[in-house]
Amino acid sequence: MSHTESDKPFVIAAYYHFFDFKNFEAMQAPLLERLQSLSIKGSLLITREGVNSTIAGTREAINSFLTYLQDELIGEKIEWKESYADYQPFGKARVRLKKETISLGEPVSLEKRGQYVDPKDWNDLIRRNDVVIVDTRNDYEVNLGTFKNALDPQIPTFKFLPEWTRQNADQLKGKKIATFCTGGIRCEKYTAWMLDNGFEDVYHLKGGILQYFEEVPAEESLWEGECFVFDERIAVDHNLKPSDNAALCLYCDHALTAEDQASPLYVKGVSCPHCHGDPRYQHDRPPTDKPARGRIRF
Repeated sequence: MSHTESDKPFVIAAYYHFFDFKNFEAMQAPLLERLQSLSIKGSLLITREGVNSTIAGTREAINSFLTYLQDELIGEKIEWKESYADYQPFGKARVRLKKETISLGEPVSLEKRGQYVDPKDWNDLIRRNDVVIVDTRNDYEVNLGTFKNALDPQIPTFKFLPEWTRQNADQLKGKKIATFCTGGIRCEKYTAWMLDNGFEDVYHLKGGILQYFEEVPAEESLWEGECFVFDERIAVDHNLKPSDNAALCLYCDHALTAEDQASPLYVKGVSCPHCHGDPRYQHDRPPTDKPARGRIRF
């Protein structure tokens, strides 16, 4: 994939790739060593079924690492989305072992997946009257922005999506179902699960929201708000520039809009409109100046 050059010193590359990664456990230490030798930070998740990652480093370092992945580890071309920053948005390099690249909480066959929709064709699809648009991301992500007229399942994690789908099958059956997520990987699993469970006309945005931002001019965009990202930028706008407005609640990890931060229920380090009064959060604790990061890791 070709990418726009930037004068920003840090390149943030987000990518996933499914392949038969037989010796993934043995590669944890060598991959971490390679990232550290290139001064790359971020998270690389490796599983038997492939890789899922967002990393940041210099242009030369990112090119070197992704060339290594393509040519020596995977043996086939991978695609990634890029954005840029003036600062390193991650605190350290991590290589994590998992059973799946991303888990939906139920068995999924990846032999059949939904139809890819190129970003240039996405607007035409979601404007149709016979299309239902489903945002497959978590509630704290959707809070910052989504596509116009998209359904928000209001799920705390991806594993709640199958149950939401069963409960809302009546408004999905017989429709074209257009799904999207940040970089595309959640829709790979979700559309495969939908096909396994009797849904037929299923589509997903190729490359996710980040590729849409990259390829569709802002003046033609049907996106409303900003896009949550899992690093210290918190969110990016349609031009892939770091947000000036978004914040994280330091108690519950919820992403906050400027409106949330203006609420009287928002007290930095204490509470926000999404956790104020919620018995799951112990607001009698002392104020904190560090993110909870229970769900979100930078």
